[in-house]
Amino acid sequence: MGMEEYAIILDYLPQGYAHDRRPPHKKEPIAIAVGDRFFSLIELVPKKGADIRVGERVYIGKGERDKIDYIKRRLTYKELTQAAKDELENVVKKIVEENEKRFVDFFNKAGPITTRLHQLELLPGIGDKLMWEILEERKKKPFESFADIDERIKTIDSKKSIINRILIEIESEEETAGKAKYRIFTSPPPRKHERSRYGTSRR
Repeated sequence: MGMEEYAIILDYLPQGYAHDRRPPHKKEPIAIAVGDRFFSLIELVPKKGADIRVGERVYIGKGERDKIDYIKRRLTYKELTQAAKDELENVVKKIVEENEKRFVDFFNKAGPITTRLHQLELLPGIGDKLMWEILEERKKKPFESFADIDERIKTIDSKKSIINRILIEIESEEETAGKAKYRIFTSPPPRKHERSRYGTSRR
């Protein structure tokens, strides 16, 4: 997985975290966001005076940033505020809808993980029988949209399956067993020594 360039704001804390015991003048505003490419959960520090709104897309790449001062650290799902958790599904849905081709291509290109498990079977609601039906249909003609998939594969809600899979990956810890341990859309959660992977460099 690569680095995120853009992120969607899940929660904004203009006075910082409530549990931060430092004096008010030493606190910094915090924005909690999810990357729109690899769904990394990120803690951001906005620039002074920046107008930050929940649901907006902000640039966090290596170039000049207009609203974000620096990227503080990566977060695990458990570290999100409740407001960020409540917003997450809506934001993931928006990202999937705005990048439909990318996720439809998954249905066209997904392959086996092991001799007994196919990537398609990681999607909620898709078992062995449905997997083979999808493989047969894509041989005839590549899928063009979620609507096309759902029309040709009658027992699937393709967009919902993608959204639910992304949420499973985001919410699961790295050591999770079973199908949840595989990641096809998201970056792994950070380990303690990796929390600062994005650095704290100011832009």
